[in-house]
Amino acid sequence: MSELRRRGAAGDHETDSILDKDADGDERFAELDLRTDLDVPEVVPARDSTPVIFKKALSGLSSRWKNWWIRGILTLLMISVFFLIIYMGSFMLMLLVLGIQVKCFHEIITIGYRVYRSYDLPWFRTLSWYFLLCVNYFFYGETVADYFATFVQRREQLQFLIRYHRFISFTLYLAGFCLFVLSLVKRHYRLQFYMFAWTHVTLLITVTQSHLVIQNLFEGMIWFLVPISSVICNDIAAYIFGFFFGRTPLIKLSPKKTWEGFIGGFFTTVVFGFIAAYLLAQYQYFVCPVEYNSETNRFVTECEPSELFQLQKYSLPPLLQVLLGRESVNLYPFQMHSIALSTFASLIGPFGGFFASGFKRAFKIKDFADTIPGHGGIMDRFDCQYLMATFVHVYITSFIRGPNPSKLLKQLLVLQPEEQLSVYKTLKLHLIEKGILQAPLRG
Repeated sequence: MSELRRRGAAGDHETDSILDKDADGDERFAELDLRTDLDVPEVVPARDSTPVIFKKALSGLSSRWKNWWIRGILTLLMISVFFLIIYMGSFMLMLLVLGIQVKCFHEIITIGYRVYRSYDLPWFRTLSWYFLLCVNYFFYGETVADYFATFVQRREQLQFLIRYHRFISFTLYLAGFCLFVLSLVKRHYRLQFYMFAWTHVTLLITVTQSHLVIQNLFEGMIWFLVPISSVICNDIAAYIFGFFFGRTPLIKLSPKKTWEGFIGGFFTTVVFGFIAAYLLAQYQYFVCPVEYNSETNRFVTECEPSELFQLQKYSLPPLLQVLLGRESVNLYPFQMHSIALSTFASLIGPFGGFFASGFKRAFKIKDFADTIPGHGGIMDRFDCQYLMATFVHVYITSFIRGPNPSKLLKQLLVLQPEEQLSVYKTLKLHLIEKGILQAPLRG
């Protein structure tokens, strides 16, 4: 009996010793959690990518005015390129969105790699890019299934990919998940899970939002251009008002932002959005949904504009009647919606920029990259656009979009003949009950 007690005591002692060792290990691994922001490894500062010709031409100016001119010149250049891509059509706009998405993902992932490269984490960048490929395959596959049904129907090899698209997407992701588990290293468990979460949050910010941008584009180019141009206008107007009139700091996360710039940007953006909506609503090229024509293998924007893009007469409030000397005005209903879009772009959109500023401060960097002189990285220019894309998509689905006959017809054409016949009989019976069709005469 005493022998059993001695063995039990020895076993308890050994168990306590193992638990103490595990606790010591957890404490060592938890050191990463206890670090303050001051302990975060510094990222190598981005190099000055300003072209030599600009440096020579602006050498006599102060750094403040030098930055003003560099930002201004490159802003005009980027806007000119954007107009050119708009002229080239919706497909080129989709490629532009995809390119921006990949570059933004690269900039954010690179920051993570630079900060934690001293830990020699296995497969971090490889798995990050693999997950980007998987998520893009899923979202763009969904887009192809929704908008290119007739094209897919004619190609048997694509039918298999579309039919089992979600299963294939899940299998690809599952392979990456298993590779991540196999890459875990004992001394870096916690940090590897941090970086796993880093990759997935980056995917949420970039890929999901860019998918929504393309969904907005398919609703009509105007739903793509007005929101994006409103954010650009607000960014430029806020910078100009802040540069010349800024005195009152707006938020600690971004010391250069001022209340004067914020308010000036708001009013300028609302006016700009209202005018831009009026100009674009006059053209089918901008207001018609983007559809794929399987006969010509091209995207087309031809339709009978909806009531949203047809002039309506609106009565003015009494005060405006006195000021303008008229009782009513002719406006496009979309112009009313443009006020909501512009308001979001100027009041809520900047919080995407504040979020990015906080992120950069956490890792002691000025910009995400040095891609655009005077501006920073691509992510620095599009941090507000992602919030805007989500809002526009939610706005369309909540207040604008109704049943889409064209999309419904494409889905019907994919059905089997017996299923199509069943739909036809059900629809015919429904129309007869509504009195739209006459019931067949019985002999």
